[in-house]
Amino acid sequence: MHTFSDKRVMPYTAEQMFDLVSDIESYPKFLPWTAATRIRDRREDGDAVVEIADMIVSFKVFREKFGTKVTMNRQECTIVSEYIDGPFKYLVSKWAFRDVQGGCEVDYHIDFEFKNRILQKTAGVFFTEAQRQIMGAFEKRANVLYA
Repeated sequence: MHTFSDKRVMPYTAEQMFDLVSDIESYPKFLPWTAATRIRDRREDGDAVVEIADMIVSFKVFREKFGTKVTMNRQECTIVSEYIDGPFKYLVSKWAFRDVQGGCEVDYHIDFEFKNRILQKTAGVFFTEAQRQIMGAFEKRANVLYA
């Protein structure tokens, strides 16, 4: 099992950061190791929008496709991704955005485990650094879009 959490204050609104993270189809433009994304399905569910998304991640010799159910609740300013299919036993990621003085607090948490033991051990080598780079990539993208 691998878990990672990061919390940062960024000089943007919670709505701007929510919009950035919820734009899954743009991930290949700026997110490290994201080769492609595709939205399979999109529907409204009460206050939330639910997307079924495929993502292809590529890192050195590792290239895998996985599917997630992404629940985006604009009112609560949260985004939760839950694993559907692919190389994981499970995967859950959670984003929460909150306006604070001087910007927005971005709270990110991910928890996952690969089915394959070799992938699980390999992931441990670069997991923490990769997650830091992901949060940094969203921050850089926000600077490009909103600064």
